[in-house]
Amino acid sequence: MQTVFERHTPASSLIDRSLATSALQPFWLDDMPDQPNYPVLTSASSHYDLVVVGGGYTGLWSALLAKQRDPGIRVALVEGQTIGWAASGRNGGFVEASLTHGTENGRSRWPDEIETLERLGLENLDGIEKTVDSLGLDCDFERTGSIAVAVEPYQAAELAAAAARAGQVYFDQQSIRAEVHSPTYLAGVWSKDGAALVHPAKLASELARAAGALGVDIYEHSKVLGLEQPRRGGSLSVRTERVSIRADRVILATNGFPSLLKRYRYHTVPVYDYALMTEPLTDSQLAEIGWSNRQGISDMSNQFHYYRLSKDNRILWGGYDAIYHFGGRIRPEYEDRDTTYRRLAGHFFTTFPQLEEVRFSHRWAGVIDTSTRFCAFFGSAYGDRVGYAAGFTGLGVAATRFAAEVMLDRFAGEPTARTELEMVKSIPMPFPPEPLASAGIQATRWSLDRADHHEGRRNVLLKALDSVGLGFDS
Repeated sequence: MQTVFERHTPASSLIDRSLATSALQPFWLDDMPDQPNYPVLTSASSHYDLVVVGGGYTGLWSALLAKQRDPGIRVALVEGQTIGWAASGRNGGFVEASLTHGTENGRSRWPDEIETLERLGLENLDGIEKTVDSLGLDCDFERTGSIAVAVEPYQAAELAAAAARAGQVYFDQQSIRAEVHSPTYLAGVWSKDGAALVHPAKLASELARAAGALGVDIYEHSKVLGLEQPRRGGSLSVRTERVSIRADRVILATNGFPSLLKRYRYHTVPVYDYALMTEPLTDSQLAEIGWSNRQGISDMSNQFHYYRLSKDNRILWGGYDAIYHFGGRIRPEYEDRDTTYRRLAGHFFTTFPQLEEVRFSHRWAGVIDTSTRFCAFFGSAYGDRVGYAAGFTGLGVAATRFAAEVMLDRFAGEPTARTELEMVKSIPMPFPPEPLASAGIQATRWSLDRADHHEGRRNVLLKALDSVGLGFDS
């Protein structure tokens, strides 16, 4: 069985033309105005109540919320490169309420907690919106909701069966194509309250600005190499390339990069995700596709696409390929993958054939920190003086704030609704070492592709993974 993207393939010449002038650069980072340069950490005499390692969303939310909870504490954030340069400046900008990478993924693992997890996820999204408003964060935040679209008949049947949840609007084929004009759409469900859109790099920059205004010391180009406790019960030592600083507590927010705690090295793997950005659409091109409500959109395949409009009416188009490299290697050259960019461009024009004159201005990739349960997990070390969260699996724009709250709750020492969750208390199964990791990941990816070509039917491998809690259904 061919998918819709194989049944309706655009001409190679169209794909060539659309990509010919694209820049290999994340649009969001390229779109930023001049940014402040934070200093390099050079003083070894500093002693902080809290040191946060990592200048992405997890670290930024942790630093900001820590100062909001207790303005009197000394907090430092230490980043190896620049604020938001990695996944936080390269993602699609979907701010999803889900903490579990979809209701079904959460229900399969924590059936007794799913209602609480859904409620806490919505509260977390509301908290982000309130922070944006109260602190005046200039990050193009739009509470538009998101649409899941069916592009195959079996997906349409699944949507129709699951469309009765509160806060959702069901579209049949005629109404979804009236909402957004694509000949590939067979049905859709608009979750009106469960998602927002944001400019990812602006959000990172603005969180840093707000944290700095509260007194957080931010350091860039200060790669952390190690974490030690020289004297039992004494201060922790955070060692950078130049100096070491002391801390009473540490939050590790390195996500897709190797953990400073060896015990968690195999709990995540880095997977490359790819995206394209079009040039700004003209008024007539916008009229051709409708999309006046500006929702984020994703299709329902295992290998799915996600797409949205930017503030200046470009279309971001990403997803589908998820590429793992043997040994979990992260290298700049992996970001330029012509096969994937051509595939994405072809799928774009299958979805919106009326936009054949549109060209792509940017193409880029970023690393997703994937865990075996496909959502975040939480760890601690050094007598609970070090907090750790990772494994967001592409859904971290919102869930990182929840993770920061969990780690700070644990530091405070009082049980909360967050810390008592089984999802928070449990740790996922680690990935096996190589070569088993690579073999397993590639076999799973092949199986998911086969399911997309066989009306969603899962093969023996996927059923086996489901049976031991390692399956995925977002």
